[in-house]
Amino acid sequence: MRFLIDRCAGRSLAEWLRNNGHDALEAQAIGPDPGDRALLELAQSENRILVTIDKDFGELIYLHGVPHAGLIRLPDVRRSRRIEIIAEIIERYAPELEERAMITVQGRHVRVSRPPTN
Repeated sequence: MRFLIDRCAGRSLAEWLRNNGHDALEAQAIGPDPGDRALLELAQSENRILVTIDKDFGELIYLHGVPHAGLIRLPDVRRSRRIEIIAEIIERYAPELEERAMITVQGRHVRVSRPPTN
């Protein structure tokens, strides 16, 4: 799978993804922070699942119709658990991610949703 790792999600997560056979681009590698909309657009253009801690991306997708290639949000997940959670998501929800789902992990709850079709 192809991922774009937001700055807030952590370098160790990107390294773990690469070490496990995934294509993981870190947002910090592309230069100064371009903003949330630009990150979503970059991920979409390169067919990458965006991994972030921020909650703002849901609003861009649902309220403003910004297209995306899939999104994993980890707003409440401690840094020490992110790799474990991402491994579980990839294992359990790979088909949903390939269909551009938005997955949000809050506490022990995983919510899988799809953007509205236009």
